[in-house]
Amino acid sequence: MAYQKLSRKSGPRRALLRSQVTALLKEGRLETTAAKAKAVRPLAEQMITLAKKGGLHARRQALAFLYDEDVVTNLFEKIGPRFEGREGGYTRIINLGHRRGDGAPMVILELIS
Repeated sequence: MAYQKLSRKSGPRRALLRSQVTALLKEGRLETTAAKAKAVRPLAEQMITLAKKGGLHARRQALAFLYDEDVVTNLFEKIGPRFEGREGGYTRIINLGHRRGDGAPMVILELIS
């Protein structure tokens, strides 16, 4: 299977991924489980690639996916140009260990600098 279901139906899964990508682009880093980070990573990189393309169509595609207009503005004005010379690999995953309670592996997903 090309994607992870994350124990959710398609609507709640899409909402979760959209909110996590929005939070990552807003804050620059995100603490989450390893499975969610691996699902969020390609979507975040796709948004950054849209920002590198620029243009009205790419901005509208990003607005259709992300929840916050300010994040889209920041994405196209600051984050996209920051990665202009880079061909992918905009994020990194740092392992934190296991969460107390259920033992889920926790990670930090962050934009590289």
